[in-house]
Amino acid sequence: MAEFVDLRSDTVTRPSPAMRAAMADAVVGDDVYGEDPTINELEASVAAMFGHEAALFAPTGSMANQIAIQLVVPPGEELICDADAHVVTYEMGAAAAIGGVSTRTWGPVGADIDPDVVVDMIRPSGGYVVPTRAIAVEQTHNRGGGGVIPLSTLESLRAAADAAGVALHCDGARIWHAHVADGVPLRTYGALFDTLSVCLSKGLGAPVGSLVVSSAANIDRARVLRKRMGGGMRQAGVLAAAGAYALTHNVDRLAEDHAKAARLAEALAPFGVVAGTVRTNIVPLDLRKSPIDADALAAAARERGVLVSVLGRRLARLVTHLDVDDAAIDRAVEVLPAIFRN
Repeated sequence: MAEFVDLRSDTVTRPSPAMRAAMADAVVGDDVYGEDPTINELEASVAAMFGHEAALFAPTGSMANQIAIQLVVPPGEELICDADAHVVTYEMGAAAAIGGVSTRTWGPVGADIDPDVVVDMIRPSGGYVVPTRAIAVEQTHNRGGGGVIPLSTLESLRAAADAAGVALHCDGARIWHAHVADGVPLRTYGALFDTLSVCLSKGLGAPVGSLVVSSAANIDRARVLRKRMGGGMRQAGVLAAAGAYALTHNVDRLAEDHAKAARLAEALAPFGVVAGTVRTNIVPLDLRKSPIDADALAAAARERGVLVSVLGRRLARLVTHLDVDDAAIDRAVEVLPAIFRN
């Protein structure tokens, strides 16, 4: 059989020849000493994109999120977020296990956040309660089907955070997709958050890497936290060079992935399995009313050369990315509806 059409995630992409050439040509040094010029340049560039003072390159998005959370929530105090948020779903309990951070969640509403619900959850200090120290949101929302939190909602959350004296963190693993979908400038997003994590390997095609973005004082602390968690890297400019290439060449083209996701959603719409409106590169499939469950769908699709992500017994996901071309989408549009018809 020909190579699979891999729609499991936008993390499965492979560096292009041009990206590999940029990696091979990278000037490197020891980053623990602050002497890798390619990393230093990437950190300064990303900080400027979001209008912040500084940034820190980290190996993974989970590490970047957990560093950011520890910056704004002391041990024994509280972070509040969505019940389906990556920081509490896919990061192995790191907030509690590593940071001593307590978490409490609002319902799994994806990008459709009601700021009033969040405001009502904030607990002040005193009375032996666990005080809320930060709110985290996810832009775009992974398990929320790539949903984009509206700018007005984020502005309301910023105002609520300021009024309560708490921090606002953005898990911006796919904030590039939100930027392309809604046209909101990255600096506008950056101005709303005390800390952000942004990922280079989800959608942008880099093989590895995320950054924590915040104030200079926070990033000084973040370097200590990164080292404590084993994230101190040496000649990692070869990785930063891939990220720099991705930011230069692969942000605007995310619109192509959004269009391909819309094609998949349109093809599957007659079967009543597309959950919500597809805005970015993620097509969530709600199979609760379907005769086929997620495991069966994935198995049948694999037999026909298409890979699908299973998120739950009745929840599956399709993700478009730069390694899925129009011919691959044609193949998926042929295969997936046929499974539901049968």
